[in-house]
Amino acid sequence: MNNQSVGVLGLGIIGGVWARHYEAAGVLAGAWNRTAQPTFPRWQATPLAVAQASDVVQIVVADPPAVRALLAQILPALGPGKTVVQSSTIDPKSSEEFFAAVTAKGARYLEAPFTGSKPAAEQKQVVYYVGGDAQTVASLDGLLGLVSLVRLHIGDHKQATTLKLAMNLNIAAQMEALSEAITLARCAGISDDVFFGALSRNASQSGLAKLKEPKLRSGDFSPQFSVKHMLKDMRLASGIDGTEGFPVLATVRERLAAAEQAGLGNEDFSVLIKLLGPLSK
Repeated sequence: MNNQSVGVLGLGIIGGVWARHYEAAGVLAGAWNRTAQPTFPRWQATPLAVAQASDVVQIVVADPPAVRALLAQILPALGPGKTVVQSSTIDPKSSEEFFAAVTAKGARYLEAPFTGSKPAAEQKQVVYYVGGDAQTVASLDGLLGLVSLVRLHIGDHKQATTLKLAMNLNIAAQMEALSEAITLARCAGISDDVFFGALSRNASQSGLAKLKEPKLRSGDFSPQFSVKHMLKDMRLASGIDGTEGFPVLATVRERLAAAEQAGLGNEDFSVLIKLLGPLSK
């Protein structure tokens, strides 16, 4: 049984789902979001109030600057007995900065990015890529198990952030390739039923293809994982030493930037198919 209380900072597509799971489990001590949601369970007026009320503070926001701003507000409440679980997708350099700031206060820091979009979060099927020392990882396994399927111990905090960006690069590349493949088939008059039937028996079938098939068929691009967030991740990946000559990374970053410039930033990143023109429909 988990006996740690948790506060969630960031009640977006994923954070809000997790916070409700924690509330159902009886461990949510506080919740806060930049856009106020005063009717949300255990709502607190400030991030500091959440940190004061909670043993564990889980951060689920957009990017490193947003994490940095929250840490500046909650640091006065941190000390021995407190833990920060950082679940935003960030880069290793930022992770090292945040680790140093939290541990300097005597608190513990766990990097815990995850894979899985809104449906997975709702079904408690997300997978965490956790980075930290073995004792900290073990002590938080029960709590994170309330909202996830698997916790994979990757290594240290910087390695966890790098793996998350690597996984998102793979997903973004698959999405662009899938969009081009189905568009090629549609141009030849091949139905979506035939295309996905063939794909199901092909070595290139993937979890991403299964997840995005309904969106590609229907043209419903309501966000499970938005263009703007995937673009942010590809920009972070591009800033890591050694990625300067990665052609696929450069291509998907440019495609996502084009989608954002076309006003599609808040749509699901499967909306990349729209960039292929009228023949994609």
